[in-house]
Amino acid sequence: MNKIWLIIKREYRSRVRNKTFLLTTFLLPVVFVGFIAGATYLSIKGKDNHKIAVIDQSNSFKGVLKGDKGLTIDFPGGVDSSNYEQKGYTDLLVIKPWDGKSELQYDIKSPKQLGIGAKGDIKDKMNEAIQNKLLLANGIRLSKLDSIRNEAPKTAMNEMTGDKNEVKATSSGLSYGVGFGSGMLIYIMMFIYGAAVMRGVMEEKTNRIAEVIVSSVKPFQLMMGKIIGIGAVGLTQFILWLLLIFGLVFAAQFLIPHDVLQEVQQMQQNNAMPGNGAMQASQQAQKIFEFKQTMGTAPWGKIILCFLFYFLGGYLFYAALFASVGCMVNEDPQDAQSLMLPITMPIVFGFIIMQGAIQNPNSSLAFWGSMIPFTSPIVMMARIPSNPPAWQIALSMALLIVGFLATGWMAGKIYRIGILMYGKKGNWGQMMKWVFTKA
Repeated sequence: MNKIWLIIKREYRSRVRNKTFLLTTFLLPVVFVGFIAGATYLSIKGKDNHKIAVIDQSNSFKGVLKGDKGLTIDFPGGVDSSNYEQKGYTDLLVIKPWDGKSELQYDIKSPKQLGIGAKGDIKDKMNEAIQNKLLLANGIRLSKLDSIRNEAPKTAMNEMTGDKNEVKATSSGLSYGVGFGSGMLIYIMMFIYGAAVMRGVMEEKTNRIAEVIVSSVKPFQLMMGKIIGIGAVGLTQFILWLLLIFGLVFAAQFLIPHDVLQEVQQMQQNNAMPGNGAMQASQQAQKIFEFKQTMGTAPWGKIILCFLFYFLGGYLFYAALFASVGCMVNEDPQDAQSLMLPITMPIVFGFIIMQGAIQNPNSSLAFWGSMIPFTSPIVMMARIPSNPPAWQIALSMALLIVGFLATGWMAGKIYRIGILMYGKKGNWGQMMKWVFTKA
């Protein structure tokens, strides 16, 4: 045990003291947030504004076909397909004659192909125009209808879950964000640190350092020390990220104006709900209050504890398999590509199941995906915010522990032979033979 501890300390210290670790730990969250903010900004700024000229062959849609902020609709005279661009329009919409009963046909002409979003917006506006026309035909004034729509109070839906003895407030949006973020993070970390284990084993083997080390320790001790040491690096990085996030959230409170904070505190004391008594507060205070209320619906203690377990469990499960691949590679690192495929495919498959589990966390696919150790670290984290039954979480954890013991045992059998094998390409068939070879 003392020898494993020495290997763990060596692996941990050599990586934590590396400048790359420090840069990725403190700069990656900033870069990630900046990337999201930049992508959002570019998606908003990059959205095309269309100015559409309409030729209405039945002369019946003027006044009922209306545009919006990003879609300007005009009914100019003297515009056709040959001069609409010279007139300052980006597109030309030609509405065919319509009898009011059959399907409405219309053509859209543009100098370049329209995007999917623009096509959908135009289609929605045309469908809305037909509805407006039918309302007018039945004596309903559009101005009165618009006035009612603007004056109508908004609705506020409170999501609740649980049985008759215990009811809890929930938020589907928060569950989606937490589930997707946790599953995605575990997905990335398993790839990064699993590959780090494989590269570490490959380097020690190709540099012949492993021959010297195994003269003092058993191959299994060397493998487990490397796996645990690198896993501790990943856990350290996650904890530092968590502290950094809490620090940024705490610092952000000082950027909120004092009067807005007072409004939020008053709303919390009165237990006001957005859209009810909170209507007297400013819009900014309402948003902050609603954000805090939403964040309070998540079982954060359970989420963090389960994340730590599934991160470590998933890492240990796959790191043993990555170590098996690393010990099979000789001078050519390209050999690892073919050997990695059976390992990476379940991880990718788990990510695909996770996206369905977020939408429907109680489906059969989500249940079995959260039970099978190959996919459970990713899929179960997508289900945790929706509060699955405790027995399902316990069973999933137990199966993952059993899965790690199985992969650890298999990897140990492969590692003791593969780490000292040179000059011969390995394959999974050969590795399976070594698993059942007696020592």
